Formats: sequence, C-alpha cells, structure tokens
Amino acid sequence: MEGQRAAGWHNAAMTPNAPAFTNPLPGVPAIESPFFAPLFADADPATRALAQQLHEHGYAVIDFPEPDFERLAAEIQAALTPHFAGPDWERFRSGGGADLRIRDAWTGIPAVQRIAANGAVLDLLSRLYGARAWPFQTLNFPVGTQQGAHTDAVHFNSAPERFMCGVWVALEDVSLDQGPLFYYPGSHQWPIYGNEHVGRCVSTLPARPDQTIYEPMWQALIAAKGAQRQLFTAKKGQALIWAANLMHGGSPQLNRQLTRWSQVTHYFFEGTAWYAPMFSDPFYGQIYFRRLRNIATGEPMRQTYAGWEIPEAVFEALRSTQPNGPYQFDADAYLCANPDVAAAGVDPLAHYLRHGHAERRRLRP
Repeated sequence: MEGQRAAGWHNAAMTPNAPAFTNPLPGVPAIESPFFAPLFADADPATRALAQQLHEHGYAVIDFPEPDFERLAAEIQAALTPHFAGPDWERFRSGGGADLRIRDAWTGIPAVQRIAANGAVLDLLSRLYGARAWPFQTLNFPVGTQQGAHTDAVHFNSAPERFMCGVWVALEDVSLDQGPLFYYPGSHQWPIYGNEHVGRCVSTLPARPDQTIYEPMWQALIAAKGAQRQLFTAKKGQALIWAANLMHGGSPQLNRQLTRWSQVTHYFFEGTAWYAPMFSDPFYGQIYFRRLRNIATGEPMRQTYAGWEIPEAVFEALRSTQPNGPYQFDADAYLCANPDVAAAGVDPLAHYLRHGHAERRRLRP
C-alpha cells in the first residue's frame, strides 16, 4: 500500500532493560554508529564483545548456535554432492577454473533453510545492527571460492547503506590446503565506492557488468591503506559474521582433491530498501531494486524508505534498461528518445549495441 508507515527501526539498544538513550542515527547500523558506546552500554558481555569486534574489525567469529549442526551439515553434503559431479568438478580438480557453487539451495533443501533461518543468529544480528534481520540468499560451496578481494556492498546494499551482512559457516574443518577465507580487518570502515567513483555509467553499457570494473580500484585501495590480510582457518561449526563493506575473498586451494564444504547466508534488515549498486546509476535515473523473499518465512519482503513503504510506481520509473542485463532493452523507449533511428527504420537494439552506446545515445526520453 503506497504511503504506508512501516516498522523496522529501533531507537534504543536492542537489549533487555535498555537504557533511555534515543539514537539520533537510527539509519546507521548500531555496530558502525558513532554512538556505539551508549547503544551497547547495557548489552550482556558476550554480545558486547562481538559488537566490539565488528565495530573495530568488521568481522566476528562465533560457534554456530545450532544443536543439530552435525546432522544438518551431513544432510547438506549428501544432498548437494550429486550436483557437483561433472565437467566443472573435474576441471577444478585438475587445476582449472570452475564456479562450484549453488545459489539458494534453501528452496529445496530443508537443512540449508534451517541454517539460514537459525533463530539465535537472527536475534544476534538484530541486536548488533539495531533492526530486525532477515535472510535473503544462500550460497553453498563444496570447495574454496578462490575469489579475489572484494566487498559485498557493490552486490548487495541498502538505503540507508550498510544494513547488510554475511554469515559464513564451515561444514567441515578448513586447513590452509583447502583455501580458507581471507579478510582485511578494519576495511569495513572505508567509504563504499560505486559506479560513479570509478567513472562508469553502467546503465548505458552494451552488456551486463561484473565486479571486474572495481577490482583495480580495490587493489589500489588495499595498497594505499597498507591493509594486512588475515586468514580464517575454521573448525567445523565455526561461523564468521562480516559487515557489508569488509574486503574479503577466498585464498587459493592448494590441494584440489580436498573438499571445503561451507554455507554463506546473506541478511538484510527491516526498515530499509535494497538494491544492486553494480547495476544501478541512481542519478542517471536507474536503480536495480531487488525483489526478495524472507528465507525464514518464504514471504516477499517490502521495501521501505525512512519508515514509509516505497510505492510500486517508483520501482517501475527507476527500473534498469540495460540490454542483456537485469531487464530487457526497451526498443520503443529508445526509438522515442532517438527519432533519427526510428526514421532510419533500423533495429533499435542492434543500433544501440553498434553505435548508440559509443555515441552516448539516450535509452529513453
């Protein structure tokens, strides 16, 4: 319903018997707030310690709070192993590149869903961020990702920004041979650099971009900051919580014959809007809003801005028109914006790909 007031923000520390402190910045995650101290003044010691780690370093390690974890881990491995048999698996074991992951296995495997929607984790994240957490995506891996340093904030971000986090949990012990995670402590405090900062108007590109458009900047930033990489050699059942802008990745898997079973769950928080910055140019009038379901309930989630539900007309007005991207190229809009192309009687998409992009043609009136 347009204009509907929506719940989500919590102005006081989300702990029992919270002090009478009114948070002047409810649109900043509690763990990253300049009012961090009063927000966690009355937190229990364990929660305060985790909050301090996330505040200072951008990550924290916990023992995953699931009493049936051993069984769930075994069920996930048994259910997913058949999906990884084939050319990609053989290519990986022989030293080649392969993207061995399954996205959103929670839709068909109850054990994946149960880990993603673990109630104790949801409660913990909600206390740490000052808004109610909900899981929106799972990724399951049989081996190390070997992914270069990156920040999730270009893939998943929110308005207000930084209300996103990830939780990676080891489904088996992880040694140096298996390609452990790495991260750069403190990098979550760096600015979030997007398309406008690297000089890309991605809405006009002839093909959908990927994170390689940011990688030179990230590497230069790491060097300029003198950031030091740390490895996480996890024990089975240990989990890593990381903030949206923490620079992290996967180190090389030295022994390709070993597995490295793990699950990642990404979380957003109520009272926010969510989108993919990598596919968006807000000041060019295009935002790739994500349409997501709450893994815990299966229900679609509503986007809100400053406590108000975003009208459906806004999503339609700001939708991306990238060819080959998240939405189809709007041929009629392109012809209306470029009457000479319409008069020439040429195929609008072919014209844009061959000429229009280089000429900086408008995609719509």
